[in-house]
Amino acid sequence: MDEESRITKEGIRIHAPQDFAGMRKAGAVAARILDEVGPLVEPGVTTATLDDFIRNRVEELGATSATIGYRGYQHASCISVNHVVCHGIPGEKSLKNGDILNIDVTVIVDGWYGDTSRMYVAGKPSIKAQRLIQVTHDSLMKGIEAVRPGATFGDIGAAIQTYAEGHRMSVVRDFCGHGLGRVFHAPPNVLHFGRAGKGPVLEEGMFFTIEPMINLGRAETKTLADDWTAVTRDKSLSAQFEHSIGVTSDGFEIFTPSDLFFPEFR
Repeated sequence: MDEESRITKEGIRIHAPQDFAGMRKAGAVAARILDEVGPLVEPGVTTATLDDFIRNRVEELGATSATIGYRGYQHASCISVNHVVCHGIPGEKSLKNGDILNIDVTVIVDGWYGDTSRMYVAGKPSIKAQRLIQVTHDSLMKGIEAVRPGATFGDIGAAIQTYAEGHRMSVVRDFCGHGLGRVFHAPPNVLHFGRAGKGPVLEEGMFFTIEPMINLGRAETKTLADDWTAVTRDKSLSAQFEHSIGVTSDGFEIFTPSDLFFPEFR
């Protein structure tokens, strides 16, 4: 354990000030890869092709894929198309015009994990799909804006839930954000719904992801026979955005920022 780090009673690691630099570096690599894969997303391209590009860029940038070999998974990304909520497995099916997809990448750089995802569109999205993507992105940012010392994890969830449901969309309950740092997944579970003022109190030095999954229809999901792919039970479209976050003395730092994070709908 680092000299200045500690664990809270809820099992959440409080990282030392110098640890922010490692997370910044890992997050920048993950965000860069998502920047670079964007121009390849177009009708006719397979998700396997996108994953091959990501795998090569991870290696070229001197990082390690956190997902290859994780619980038997064999790909450098998860790519979730249309009604796939998360953990979509790259394959040989070609994208069609109007398909929306989340690409999720986690890399390891000098022992630190950078985890981020964002939405892309092959061709032109429908009005409903475009609105879903916008609301999902804005829900993430509402959650991030609630991060500061003294706030609670319930504040994050409540901000996301209030915004998404206010736009008549639903928040997936079956998956959540998570702590990270020198490990891929750690306490706490970061729920994207909840009550303000509830849950563990945020402290400077906490590192975690916020990654809301928002559905146009109902919130319920099911996992397919491959034990990875999660889909909406009602086949409605789903979207997700994810950032890795650190709690600072007066707010938050986004470890996975990008000027290209969400340009097409601004």
